[in-house]
Amino acid sequence: MNYIPNKKTSVLLMAAVFVLTWIMPKWPVEQALHSSLTVVGFFLLWRYVAKYDMDDLDFLLIALFISVHSIAARWLYSNVPYERWLVDCCGISLNHLFASDRNHFDRLVHFLYGFCFMVPIMSHVIKQRQSNQRVAFYVGLSAIMITSLWYEWFEWLIAVLLSPADAESYNGQQGDIWDAHKDMLLATLGGLLSGLGYRKLKQSPVPANG
Repeated sequence: MNYIPNKKTSVLLMAAVFVLTWIMPKWPVEQALHSSLTVVGFFLLWRYVAKYDMDDLDFLLIALFISVHSIAARWLYSNVPYERWLVDCCGISLNHLFASDRNHFDRLVHFLYGFCFMVPIMSHVIKQRQSNQRVAFYVGLSAIMITSLWYEWFEWLIAVLLSPADAESYNGQQGDIWDAHKDMLLATLGGLLSGLGYRKLKQSPVPANG
């Protein structure tokens, strides 16, 4: 039984999350700045699907990342109240578990960037470039690492152009001088985990029916 929703369902869920995050926004201007990347993501995804064939799983993974990014944009990453959500829902305190009061939602988004985009990139390389899984894995991981570096350069440019308060609001370093390094590492680890899992899944024999 296939539990992966089709692309139409993923689009509806992704759009619903985006719309819900704009109900009574707390920081509309700052959220709009963050959400500009979401809009760009919508457009690029639409253009890609119009040009190439994309599996439902690949589409779902990208839709998941865009949805999580939309949630992060509403609270400017650093203010996502996941700690309160987990305590109220499950009685679990990540702050207590990690002995830190830092908001780590931005770390989750960077990890998911690598995790969610690795498989679609590998699929593209295999289908459109007629490459094997090994080549697709290294191309995908390299793409995740390079684009993560580019994004950190973009955040550095934001820090240079904006005031210190506005730059902190957008970048959300929260005083961590190693923030960029950790973000790139998490994206790489996410891509590594996703890529290895994808290769393992593709190499597993399909059980016979009956």
